[in-house]
Amino acid sequence: MTSSPIQVLVVDDSAFARKVMRQVLSSAEGIRVVDTARDGLDALEKIAALRPDVVTLDLVMPQLDGLGVLKSLAGAATPRVVVVSSADEESELAVAALQAGAVELVHKPTALATERLYELGAELVSKVRMAAGAQVRAAAEARPVEKPQASREPATARKLVVVGTSTGGPAALTRLMATLPGDFPAPLALALHIPAGYTEALARRLNNLSSLEVLEATDGLELRPGRAVLARAGMHLRVERDGESAQARLSRVPMQSPHHPSVDVLFASAAAGWGADAVGVVLTGMGDDGLEGARAIRAAGGHVLTEAPESCVVYGMPRAVTEAGLSHASASLEEMVALIERYVR
Repeated sequence: MTSSPIQVLVVDDSAFARKVMRQVLSSAEGIRVVDTARDGLDALEKIAALRPDVVTLDLVMPQLDGLGVLKSLAGAATPRVVVVSSADEESELAVAALQAGAVELVHKPTALATERLYELGAELVSKVRMAAGAQVRAAAEARPVEKPQASREPATARKLVVVGTSTGGPAALTRLMATLPGDFPAPLALALHIPAGYTEALARRLNNLSSLEVLEATDGLELRPGRAVLARAGMHLRVERDGESAQARLSRVPMQSPHHPSVDVLFASAAAGWGADAVGVVLTGMGDDGLEGARAIRAAGGHVLTEAPESCVVYGMPRAVTEAGLSHASASLEEMVALIERYVR
């Protein structure tokens, strides 16, 4: 973090929400709210004039909605965007915004009540700071695809691929799943740090653009080639083998984990069940979740791959694994599928 304050533009069609967020952010050290905007068109004008570092972006607004704002932003001067969304009403829009390049997501109560001000504020301040240090990346192109015919392969495969990501993860998973071929021979299990209420919509959108089937995890869901299982936000995802079959298992334990789902928990279960046939992939993200899981996969004889810094929105999780000497190979997001296939096929 530099000594210069983070310049923030607050965008929301609610005057009360603008007041609340301005108050919270302005009271935080190292953050300066340069202005507020009442709708998407107002936001684009003020972004052009003020060049803020970070924009907090409401999604449902008159004139031009938040997704329209994101699609209108391009180039090196694009600010980092933190979406402020209500999951119950806006989960599909919020996921689309994350796929379109928004860096972070803050869950907003349906009614921004005064008693929730400080609860929302701590998360908002944290994610604005996080976004300020992120790299802006081109959004992945998400085009619907036709599914191939059902695979004739057996219900389980020798290899298993587990993927962990955080900040920038929805866009990274979009690019990854859109690139994986329909005949990919191993099941995948995906863990992403995201607020509860958004993974069903994300799984549905990933399924529409991938040649593979993508499903939000349910307890006991079969893992098989041609299918990717996305951890449900708020729950840990484990993978387990039972004879010739493999399943997803959901649990809130360990409760003390800072992330639900935890990449460490997913990777450790893959190491326990698949050993040398586990392939762990650590993509963009803040922090070091996945470090201990990568250690478990390496100890079991499996392989660990990491996203290279040039394509990461935040080079945190992959850095932790790489600097610990646990990564077998790194690749940019554009080359990651080819690298994964090298270790799986």
